[in-house]
Amino acid sequence: MSAGAASGGAVTTVVTDDVELGAAALRAGRLVAFPTETVYGLGADASNPVAVRAVFEAKGRPAGHPLIVHVASLEEARRWMALPDAATERRLAALAGRFWPGPLTIVVPRSDLVAPEAVGGRPTIGLRVPAHPVALALLRAFGGGVAGPSANRFGRVSPTTAAHVLADLDGRVAVVLDGGPTAVGVESTIVDLVGPQPLLLRPGGVPVAELETVLGEPVPDGRSGEARASGMLASHYAPRASVALVEPADLASVLASARAERGEAGGVVGVIATAVVDHQPSWVLPDEAGGYARELYAALRAADAAGVDHLVVVPPSHGPLLDAVLDRLTKAAAPRPA
Repeated sequence: MSAGAASGGAVTTVVTDDVELGAAALRAGRLVAFPTETVYGLGADASNPVAVRAVFEAKGRPAGHPLIVHVASLEEARRWMALPDAATERRLAALAGRFWPGPLTIVVPRSDLVAPEAVGGRPTIGLRVPAHPVALALLRAFGGGVAGPSANRFGRVSPTTAAHVLADLDGRVAVVLDGGPTAVGVESTIVDLVGPQPLLLRPGGVPVAELETVLGEPVPDGRSGEARASGMLASHYAPRASVALVEPADLASVLASARAERGEAGGVVGVIATAVVDHQPSWVLPDEAGGYARELYAALRAADAAGVDHLVVVPPSHGPLLDAVLDRLTKAAAPRPA
């Protein structure tokens, strides 16, 4: 394996289950993709500015877009945050006690331990203790914080298998730790504890209703305004194909129109639905949002692999993760940046 310099030069990517090899690469300032229960992350030593800059280069990610720092425990997380006030401490202890390890990212004031590049120069940091055994083993072996956005090119579909990581980042990352398919399938929920009340910045693997139950107070939607956390841009999680969201009752008519329009131009129309459709290519996902979430990103990537130009998508109808799935689909269907 080549040195895999953190400057982002081409490397020989090694796929392995050897956590110690991944930890050694992190200590050397190289990039390591690792599985979490949500999606695969692209990891770098969060205290190393050069390594963190390599994450942005490998992904093609805007420099001001903050990363989430993964740690092995709440005790380790406290090293990366400024001393919280009493209200923040109460909320932090309640949420971490219930949802860590797990698919929840908590935004708090940061300490000086984190490289400013990792947080987009902001005075805050998003911290998470992942639940995946491989991720936890890597964090414990490394002994520090790992800045870890999703291990894909920026704005595209997040990876839920090691093969997905290689499809996007082969030659850009030194080590890929293969932990099998992810269990949740969409990214973590992000809650901001910096202000006078908690705010939801991104729906994800923990439903907001569960946050409110644990905190005993509302968690209003804070997704408007600047992108101050991962996944807050209007267009994100997008396949190469254009995406149109439709209700089940409208699928037949929308699909007929798309076939006529795209067919004349020689385009390929694909369908993601929650029931079998008389159309190929198509992918059938569960109607319950948790099952849909586990399979969504793989289906979007399969549509790209099948050469689909336009994707007609029926969302799921129910389930605790419905808000998270609809958030991802809405961003995938949004107009793409020029």
